[in-house]
Amino acid sequence: MIRRAILAAALACAGAPSLAVRAQAPQAVETFDATWQIVRDSLFDRTFNGADWDQVRAELRPRAEAAKTAGELREVLRDMLGRLGLSHFAVIPSSPDAPGADADLHGEPGFDVRLIGRDLVVSSVDPHGGAAAAGVRPGSIVQAIGGTPTSAMLADITDRTPERVAQLAAWRAVLTRLRGPADSKVEIAFAEPSGATVTRTVTRRTEPGNPVTVGHLPTMYVRVQADAAKTPAGGQAGVIGFNVWMSTVDAPFQQAIDRFRSSDGIVIDLRGNPGGLAAMIMGIAGHFVGERVPLGTMKTRDTQLRFTVNPRIVNGSGQRVDVFHGPVAILVDGLTGSASECFAGGMQSIGRARVFGQTSMGQALPALFDRLPNGDVLIHALGDFVTATGTRLEGRGVIPDQPVPLTREDLAAGRDRPLEAALAWIDEHRKLP
Repeated sequence: MIRRAILAAALACAGAPSLAVRAQAPQAVETFDATWQIVRDSLFDRTFNGADWDQVRAELRPRAEAAKTAGELREVLRDMLGRLGLSHFAVIPSSPDAPGADADLHGEPGFDVRLIGRDLVVSSVDPHGGAAAAGVRPGSIVQAIGGTPTSAMLADITDRTPERVAQLAAWRAVLTRLRGPADSKVEIAFAEPSGATVTRTVTRRTEPGNPVTVGHLPTMYVRVQADAAKTPAGGQAGVIGFNVWMSTVDAPFQQAIDRFRSSDGIVIDLRGNPGGLAAMIMGIAGHFVGERVPLGTMKTRDTQLRFTVNPRIVNGSGQRVDVFHGPVAILVDGLTGSASECFAGGMQSIGRARVFGQTSMGQALPALFDRLPNGDVLIHALGDFVTATGTRLEGRGVIPDQPVPLTREDLAAGRDRPLEAALAWIDEHRKLP
């Protein structure tokens, strides 16, 4: 087994393309035993969140022995990990679940979705992607993908499912149907804002961004966007967003800070950002905090690690600079997870940022990943995270200071109310001449 550390691992990996390495011989029992032992020896909670871990092994090991395919074994492993009731436990396949199954998910359709009520709604469209070329519009309801109704995909989500849980479950349920080989096509039925029902053929394209591979994890594509925005009162604000916490974010983020250093406020858009390398939050926070104060603490089985701000007083050109002292707003939603939650919750807890949007995932456990005997990779939680005020984010999420609901009507009209609210707040707190 090979171990690498990744703190608050990006949850997108749970639905990411399979690893490039092909699975070895099934090695089902060895893989099951290794998974069980890794959790036994490393989980921060010695009570296993109430699960009888020895009994779980006794119950499920015979099923692992009987598994005939990699997919059957993974079902057993996921059942075992699910007994813990914690986030950041996942198995990343090294091969298709069954012989002949298509595991190439490197092509994406060029639009994102959010669950609003019981509807899966297009929340954004990449102007350069296949969806835009096919005429897909924000605010449209996805009714079927490849002939399968979305109602069938979302059947496990009920009125009793907590909203933050339902959002992630819905996104995962449709991800592998929306994605596929690059240049492949998929037919998607939509109910458009106009009331018309249409079926559009969308060409999947290679995901845009800077490809980054960490350890044994699948390749992730990092994107950073920085835009200037006007506040309602005519002030100037910078809006910086990125899709995953990877080291390649640091340089463009620093460039954006230099660009907006004299602005009236900065908005950090973490909506849809599922996490990544949690250690990065200390440096990113250092653009806004001039003292070495803790954002929070990671508690493992035997130790505690403080996530202390690292003030950034030198820019990319080597010039001495001051941190940004203006108002900072952070945007979150139901797909903001992990490292993004640690950052948003940490900045909120020290009073340095105001949070807008919808409650985040509530999946904020730092994690490790291990190569298993069959070639798959196990992501498993190593520690718990609490903010500077002692608030535990796992199972709770980051609760916005100013909740702003997501509506289909706003999406169809091209309105971004969370951003509008953040810009209005900057007006209230910016320094006037």
